[in-house]
Amino acid sequence: MSVSDNTRANDGQLRERLRTRNIKRIVIKIGSSVLALPQCGLNTATIESISSQIASLRSQGLEILLVSSGAIASGVLKLGLKEPPRTLPLKQAVAAAGQSHLIRTYEKFFEVYSTHVAQILLTHEDLRDRKRYLNARTTLLTLLQLGALPIINENDTVAVDEIRFGDNDTLSAQVASLMDADLLLILTDTDGLYDKDPGAGGNPHLIPSVAEVTVEVEKLAGARPGALGTGGMLTKIRAAKAMSQAGGFTVIANGREEAIITRILSGEVLGTLFLPTEKPLRSRKHWILHTLRPRG
Repeated sequence: MSVSDNTRANDGQLRERLRTRNIKRIVIKIGSSVLALPQCGLNTATIESISSQIASLRSQGLEILLVSSGAIASGVLKLGLKEPPRTLPLKQAVAAAGQSHLIRTYEKFFEVYSTHVAQILLTHEDLRDRKRYLNARTTLLTLLQLGALPIINENDTVAVDEIRFGDNDTLSAQVASLMDADLLLILTDTDGLYDKDPGAGGNPHLIPSVAEVTVEVEKLAGARPGALGTGGMLTKIRAAKAMSQAGGFTVIANGREEAIITRILSGEVLGTLFLPTEKPLRSRKHWILHTLRPRG
């Protein structure tokens, strides 16, 4: 199947389907490239805008879980470092310093909308163990029932290679599956998936929708992360694939666009929309496939 065969022509109808479908629970992942600027710390104007949009969705009865990067980027400025940390011990220390500032910034803006935020820090080990996986789900469901906004990040202060997700794209897909979300919205610094690398010249075209994430689709993505992030477009596409197999939609879009969240939810054709598979995997099978790692 070619990539052109794998995309849908009538994207207006697809976005209308997304708008009118019974979307009740959404996981929103925001990358460091959206939340922070090199040598400038957190972009408070962006966080304020995102907070306003999320508050608007919550007022409409939607349940939102936020997966937020930005701890290390925040910690770099807070500790007065001249460049991002390279070694694992330094990354963990900077993340510890930055995470508190990140959550405090979210609290400041969500207080305007009388919204309580709750910090959840996870490692892969928390979701690999089935008992801890179910306990995490119960905790998040309880927070939603209490009207709080869960803000989730990888626990960088203790995570080592064996228990790391590696990037928040992967974490967001696993949280979306864990919580039976209807939509995963991945906000980054690009407009979506292109038919060729936008940084390689030529005339790249944005792909509005993808029906199935095939090997060919994955080849369109580069694995290069941004200066402040840990994942590239490939990790986002693989997150969309996992979400598709869980039965949900994914949109990869530019988080720097004005009112991007509310515009997507209103049916505007922005970013790249990934459709759910016709026969989603059962929850336990999805957990085995996308959460467990083979060991010998």
